[in-house]
Amino acid sequence: QVRLVESGGGSVQSGGSLRLSCEASGATYGVGCMAWFRQAPGKERERVANIASDGSRSYADFVKGRFTVSRDNAKMTLYLQMNSLKPEDTAMYYCAARSSGYCSGSWPLFGYRGQGTQVTVSS
Repeated sequence: QVRLVESGGGSVQSGGSLRLSCEASGATYGVGCMAWFRQAPGKERERVANIASDGSRSYADFVKGRFTVSRDNAKMTLYLQMNSLKPEDTAMYYCAARSSGYCSGSWPLFGYRGQGTQVTVSS
């Protein structure tokens, strides 16, 4: 099993920055694609960014140019650098991982999931 623990969430004003971290432990040899999802109250969960085993990255249109996803395989840690935050970025952010090195697919296909970290952006 793989355990994912997020950290780094908090409250920030519009235009500010936060850096989220997600530390993986356990059977991390089984980790391929890693991703960040988010869910705001009353809204569906949506993918924010992901990074495949080969290091290739993709982003949702609403964060392109503002967020950067990275991973440190030696530390088995996933990061999300969030700049130019907007009030609409307010949500619970979840780290997720799957065995496949490919990142296609939605939330249900990510078998490893963290508990989430809250990000609140005020105007």
